[in-house]
Amino acid sequence: MQHLHDLSQVNLPACQVTIGSFDGVHRGHQVLVREMVDSARGNGLPAVVLTFFPHPSVVLRGRTPAFYINTPEEKAQLLAELGVEFVITQRFDLELSRIRAGDFLELLRRHLAFTTLWIGEDFALGYQREGNRLFLAKAARHDGFRLQVVAPMNVGGEVVSSTRVREALRSGDVSRAASYLGRPFSLPGVVVRGSARGAKLGIPTANLSIWEERAFPGAGVYACVVEVAGKRFKAVTNIGVRPTFEGNDPSPVVETHILDFSGDLYGKEIRIEFIVRLRDERRFPGPEALLAQIEKDIQRAREILDMRKEAEDDGKG
Repeated sequence: MQHLHDLSQVNLPACQVTIGSFDGVHRGHQVLVREMVDSARGNGLPAVVLTFFPHPSVVLRGRTPAFYINTPEEKAQLLAELGVEFVITQRFDLELSRIRAGDFLELLRRHLAFTTLWIGEDFALGYQREGNRLFLAKAARHDGFRLQVVAPMNVGGEVVSSTRVREALRSGDVSRAASYLGRPFSLPGVVVRGSARGAKLGIPTANLSIWEERAFPGAGVYACVVEVAGKRFKAVTNIGVRPTFEGNDPSPVVETHILDFSGDLYGKEIRIEFIVRLRDERRFPGPEALLAQIEKDIQRAREILDMRKEAEDDGKG
C-alpha cells in the first residue's frame, strides 16, 4: 500500500476509487471497500481510497477535540489490510471546501482516471455537497464511468456510522463500539510518569499520554488487552479523575494495570484494546476500600478475558 498526502502526488492511468472520511474504518466502510477491492482486482486495476484530514466537520463546523477514532496513519493501515493499494489522505481546508462538484470530479479524473466510483447512499462531494447521488449518476453517464452505490450496514437495527461509534465510546459502551467497528476499539499512547498512587497500593499502572484529538471511552473501569512490544497481556484500565484521592485530576486520566507483567514502560508506546466495561468510576471511603474493589475488578477481568480467549480458540478449531 502507498500512503500519499496529496492528490497531486499520484497519476494513475486507470483505477477504481472511493471517497470519504472513513474515520474508524467501521463495518459499513469495510463492506464498501471490500466490494471495491474485489471488483478492482477482477478488472486488473488498483483500488484507491481518497480520504481527508482534518475531518470536514472540524474545518466547517469547528468540532471540538476528542473526535477522531483513528489517526490518518492507522486509517491507512486498516484500509491496506482490506486490500487497498493507494490511500490518499488529502488535506481538507476552506479552499478545498469551495470547489464545485464538477470541478472536483474533473480534478479526480485528471489524477486517477477512475473507471468506477464507489459511494455510500448518503455520499456527496463538492461545494455545499452539491455532488449528490443524482449529480454523480448524470456525471457517470456523461463521462463514461460507472457509479456503484453501496447500501449502509445495520447492526441491531441501527445504521453503522462513525458518529454512532463515537456516541458508544462517550457512553462507555465499548462492546457496542466493537459491534460497529468489527473489532475492539483500541487506543495507543506513550507511557508517562503519573502520581504513582497505584504503585503505592501495590497495583502499578501505566499512565497514557494520548493524542488530544483522539476519541476515547467515557469514565469507568474496563477489562482490556494491552499490546506491549508485540506481546499481548490482560489488563484493567481506569479512565477518569480518580475521585477517591484528594486533589483529584481536573481532566480524565487513562491508566492501565497490566496483569502478569513487570518492566519499565516509561517513554514506550503501548496499545489498549477495550473489551468490556466493568463498572462506573466512583469515590471510595479510602485507599483500602478502593484496593479491595480493584482486586475484584482484576478477578472479574481475568474471568472475562479467559472466556473470550477460549471462545476465540474454539472458533479457530
